[in-house]
Amino acid sequence: MLADYAVRVEQSRGRRYPEPQHPYRNDFQRDRDRVIHARAFRRLEAKTQVFTRRYSDHFRNRLTHTIEVAQIARTIAAQLGLNVDLVEALALVHDVGHPPFGHAGEKALDTAMRAHGLFFDHNLHALRIVEDFELRYAAFRGLNLTFEVREGIIKHSHEYNATEFPELAEYLLDRRPPLEAQLIDVADEIAYSTADLDDGYEARLLNLEAVRAGVPVFEEFYREAEHTYPDAIEKLKFNEALKRVLDRWAGDLISHTEKQIRAANVKTLEDVRSCSQRLVSLSPAVEQERRGAKEFLYKNLYFSAVLDPEKDDAERVIAELFDFWMKKPDKLPSSYLEKAASEPLARVICDYIAGMTDNYIYEQHQKYCVTKV
Repeated sequence: MLADYAVRVEQSRGRRYPEPQHPYRNDFQRDRDRVIHARAFRRLEAKTQVFTRRYSDHFRNRLTHTIEVAQIARTIAAQLGLNVDLVEALALVHDVGHPPFGHAGEKALDTAMRAHGLFFDHNLHALRIVEDFELRYAAFRGLNLTFEVREGIIKHSHEYNATEFPELAEYLLDRRPPLEAQLIDVADEIAYSTADLDDGYEARLLNLEAVRAGVPVFEEFYREAEHTYPDAIEKLKFNEALKRVLDRWAGDLISHTEKQIRAANVKTLEDVRSCSQRLVSLSPAVEQERRGAKEFLYKNLYFSAVLDPEKDDAERVIAELFDFWMKKPDKLPSSYLEKAASEPLARVICDYIAGMTDNYIYEQHQKYCVTKV
């Protein structure tokens, strides 16, 4: 049963290009399926989350991270009475706009774009992907997703101003996104904050003592695991503690969001949209735990000197390829060269690079930027 404040698929604002109803899938289920079958979604498998495959094939990439976000978000949505189909579609599409090399790649692309008076935003790029770049249907460009999914792509984690972004005016920028979209941002934070502790430990860039000392909530649950499973190996005790952290945060997100909804006297979707603040959130105490874990990760993992060479290499590869195509646009694929007739060349190059996998961008760099001896 959906809560009164949930998004109802039968009340969707629809698609940009009207289509007949499917006989056994609703529109949000069709959106989910279109995302899963998109080329941009498949490419996430070869895009870095935090660690490249140099460390291990077991670590998260953009695709496995996305699947974990979808699992967490679906579970929480069901408990809150939200539209699980919409939540799943939003979770699966939320990272399709990310470029290769994780956040290092995003930083490098944005730096290159700003030299030309432009910028890179992975949410806005995701919207370009689903509205234009994906070519699967004879009747229209893009995936022709419902308004609610397109709105969630740009509004799940960021507030955009209609004055600065007039091209986004149709997405009700002066109003809050539905709870289904709000949930994706927090589920994303919960997912990577716990997953990156796991991968960092597996990569031996984080040791158990440091995690226990730096993340108090983990220490609390590790002590419980030691007491319950005294003979288990260290890694299994680590797993037990981490899954309890995840469960604590997910459970708190459910209970605190319910509390926020009651306090704001939210009864309908219209109430959600007109609310003065976002309602999907952790309680202050648990939010402090999450922020503390994130700060620990930034200090001890994301900014680890061990990862600097790979990040520097990623930024160099993107910068050099961007510069190469700015000087020699004729070397771009014909489809992108055609787009340069109607869009700034820098934007076209950015679109091309952002869609690449880690492997493919190295191939292109080797082809165009490495001097042959």
